Amino acid sequence: MVDDKKVNRVVELTMTEPGTEEAADSAEVAGSGAAAGSTEQDVPGYELPLLLFAGFRSLIDQLHAELALQGHPDIRPAYGFAIQAIGREGVTAVTIGRRLGISKQAAGKTVDRLEALGYAERAEDPKDARRKLVRLTPRGYDALARSAAIFDQLRATWAWRIGPPRLQALESDLRTLITDTGPGPGPHTLGATLDATGWPSKN
Repeated sequence: MVDDKKVNRVVELTMTEPGTEEAADSAEVAGSGAAAGSTEQDVPGYELPLLLFAGFRSLIDQLHAELALQGHPDIRPAYGFAIQAIGREGVTAVTIGRRLGISKQAAGKTVDRLEALGYAERAEDPKDARRKLVRLTPRGYDALARSAAIFDQLRATWAWRIGPPRLQALESDLRTLITDTGPGPGPHTLGATLDATGWPSKN
């Protein structure tokens, strides 16, 4: 059974603002837990995905709050993933679906919404007249560039909170874990695809 008190504490710790007394208290609590001699067996397995998800959700929520302030209030997480999948060169709906791990039909519906919001457009592929490319509009490029800058700021905040070496080690370890195919207790994955329609989004 999931321990609701522990789940809530995980969320509270991840949502604490840096530089506050509450943040200092949280760090002290976390440190005292580690100092108490916690072992791998003492940590319930469900806390790992909760911590990873809480970190993910914190970054994405902060990104979209800032994007809204910078003139992009209509972008939802799923649309942001699709804009990333389209990139600067433009791709087909099939490629968008493959990059997001969704069907061509689902990708098409997402592109329809991006078109309606003014972030993307369909155009003929200059290399193959039978195909349609999905390309970002100037508004889409602006959202993409702003997202990149905001993510850099958020990463810098994390680096300030735990120190650059620890953050770099965390990133390196996560890359290893999501691509690990070696021996050891399974299961192992060959990488990660993001089913954007399967992730929570603001409606």
